[in-house]
Amino acid sequence: MPESFVFAARPTDSGSFKRRDFLEFAGLVAASSCLPKIAAAADAAGATPADEMAVDVVIVGGGLGGCAAALAATRMGKRVLMTEPTDWIGGQLSQQGVPPDEHSHIETHGCTASYREFREKVRDHYRRHSPLTEAARQNARLNPGNGSVSRLCHEPRVAVAVLDAMLAPAVSAGRLTVLLDTEPIQADVDGDRIRSLTFRNRAGTAVTVTAPMFVDASEQGDVLPLTNTEYVTGFESRDQTGEPHAPDQAAPKNIQSFTWCFAIDHLDGEDHTIDRPQQYGFWKEHTPDLTPPWPGKLLSLQYSKPNTHKPHDLAFVPPSNGQPPAKTQALNLWLYRRILDPANFVPGTYPSGVTIVNWPQNDYMLGDLMTGDEQEIAKHLEGSRQLSLSLLYWLQTEAPRPDGGTGWKGLRLRKDIMGTEDGLAKYPYIRESRRIEAEFTILEQHISRAERETLVKSPTDKVRAASFHDSIGVGYYHLDLHPSTGGDNYIDFASVPFQIPLGALIPKRMKNLIAGCKNIGTTHLSNGCYRLHPVEWSIGEAAGALAAHCLDQHDRPSGVRNDPQSLAEFQRLLTRQGFELAWPS
Repeated sequence: MPESFVFAARPTDSGSFKRRDFLEFAGLVAASSCLPKIAAAADAAGATPADEMAVDVVIVGGGLGGCAAALAATRMGKRVLMTEPTDWIGGQLSQQGVPPDEHSHIETHGCTASYREFREKVRDHYRRHSPLTEAARQNARLNPGNGSVSRLCHEPRVAVAVLDAMLAPAVSAGRLTVLLDTEPIQADVDGDRIRSLTFRNRAGTAVTVTAPMFVDASEQGDVLPLTNTEYVTGFESRDQTGEPHAPDQAAPKNIQSFTWCFAIDHLDGEDHTIDRPQQYGFWKEHTPDLTPPWPGKLLSLQYSKPNTHKPHDLAFVPPSNGQPPAKTQALNLWLYRRILDPANFVPGTYPSGVTIVNWPQNDYMLGDLMTGDEQEIAKHLEGSRQLSLSLLYWLQTEAPRPDGGTGWKGLRLRKDIMGTEDGLAKYPYIRESRRIEAEFTILEQHISRAERETLVKSPTDKVRAASFHDSIGVGYYHLDLHPSTGGDNYIDFASVPFQIPLGALIPKRMKNLIAGCKNIGTTHLSNGCYRLHPVEWSIGEAAGALAAHCLDQHDRPSGVRNDPQSLAEFQRLLTRQGFELAWPS
């Protein structure tokens, strides 16, 4: 079987688009010099072009949820096929270029053992392969970029390399086949069960894969429309969920903005100004039409503060003349998602460091990638690309400088960091997916600090999230929704550390499909807590373990959840594998 598979068209429906056209249109199919070597294992599976394969578990999507699902299912001895629609595994961390958003407890608790192993392997990778200073090498909590958004800001390629290494033993043992550039195009469904999925590669070659268990770990819940699995998009109404922040009317097309990230460094005294983007005139003058109002033009150093919606100043000051960035009173966006800090490396290694641009200024709010026809989605894809390139051009030519000047011509688009010809990430950063109609749906009331405070009976009691009897993991992030396509400004308020209920991973009707990413049973609101890196990993790892456990026990996911003895046995299995099912008291 060829090593490289590609996006391909699926049968047209209201929630689909031709991803091959998307990648070719966006110029994102260029080969990378750091392809995951695990793709070569496809030849070992014994399949040939247009052939059929049979495995125990099919995992659609090689992001963090997909990789974690593959780790779990293969360590339980199952034969697994994992597909990935780009040429990099790693999802948010790699193909989308988003350093990990994590909670403040991540170094000690609040995630699975394998996620913590991944984080330590990232640090070890730098210690083995990078010219770190001795102080950085000895730092047990090394943060390569020292970005303020995370305790572990690092390069996308390093995430790919570490995930490759973590999956390599299963590949070598013949338990895992990974097909890159692979897209599902068709499903064979018998009533409430999936019998097979058909995939297509870049050359148009198809392969049909049968399995007793399937995990949808794709970025936008791609398996759901293919299999006619019931799902939800956008904002539910208050009548449907009882959520205080839900609107009176449901809005299926009101979906969080997506962002096309990119990486830059700054070479003072050089001119790396890109050609003026085609839509620069539009984006330079664009003011988002939101409620509450955005304070002014999108391309500026002022934005709407998420929790108050008041105008809030930002700064952008890259390093110059070999010196660190000057201190600023406002948040310096250069430091926010910096993935390489020169101070961690031998002098001269990185003249300025490298930062990721994933800011309010390149959140695309004018449409989504799930609910329109192909022409509309193509328009939004190009609009998002143009917005990000316009932001870069504005930074290079018109952004205000502390010295009274304008523009930073030395900003250089780092195409090599992202592994693409145009310098943008291989895939847009998707915050909100299709979401299954699940056996259990997580609501705002389960996690909102304000809602949970109303249940506290004594001043000495702690405010806690809802306790789920079927917990399969934990997570924590404030309820954070970026501006949406329906015209909502930020929705941002405090939450409390929460559990992940197994019922949210199980569709109401489909018997052998498990949600393994941000397509679980959340609402538009609660998704704001459950969409981040360590939670996605926990969801995926639990999904992979559940698929394997069901095969071992000759049971289905719903049967495991709804039988107390079976559920307790599965939770004990997870605990032995390093899952935390509750937050420490």
